[in-house]
Amino acid sequence: MADFGRRFQDLCKQADVLEASKKMNNSQYSSGYSVAVNDLLGWVVKVRHLLSSVCGPDSQHFTQFVAAEEPGMYVTNYEIFQKLRAVLEAAKEDYEGGYLNSLKLLVQAEVFDNELEMASELLTSGYVPAAAVTAGVVLEAGLREMCVDKGIPIGNLNKMNADLAKAGVFNKLVQKQVTALADIRNNAAHGHYDQFSKEDVASMIKDVQRILASRTN
Repeated sequence: MADFGRRFQDLCKQADVLEASKKMNNSQYSSGYSVAVNDLLGWVVKVRHLLSSVCGPDSQHFTQFVAAEEPGMYVTNYEIFQKLRAVLEAAKEDYEGGYLNSLKLLVQAEVFDNELEMASELLTSGYVPAAAVTAGVVLEAGLREMCVDKGIPIGNLNKMNADLAKAGVFNKLVQKQVTALADIRNNAAHGHYDQFSKEDVASMIKDVQRILASRTN
């Protein structure tokens, strides 16, 4: 189970160890403190992975971290380390304050809304099965994100549905609704068009939107 808060703490502690290990180094190219190259590299790789997982590869935190890695003339690796550490600590502060998760949810909500709008347009245009499949894809993507948020292993839709209910993310009623919505999606995907109606798909789109919106409450 992912525990990003603990990982932030671990990497900040490792940064303290790197800080304590710095040594004065004088060469023809630079003069000042430096840290062990391999130790720094290992720490950088781990922080990169954490920032990519929590903030996203396109986030300000991740891009700033990558930019700070760039070496410069007469710049020691200790000076680079100090900049990298500052980015990590800023990300940790934002994570603990709930700002990273809030932004992530807002971005995901916008993506899901756009996909559901597409499903509604397909339905209006008479492409009922396509609308059902699109709404089902959004539902599965939403459940996958819920699992990631809670550290639950990702599986097929039914497995994630059961695990999320077991973890208390939503109740048994919502679990049954998700199962019913998944049935509509599966019937549409396999050409069993007599198993659902246009009205069923219209309700499906609304239900998917409501279930996913509950994540931000």
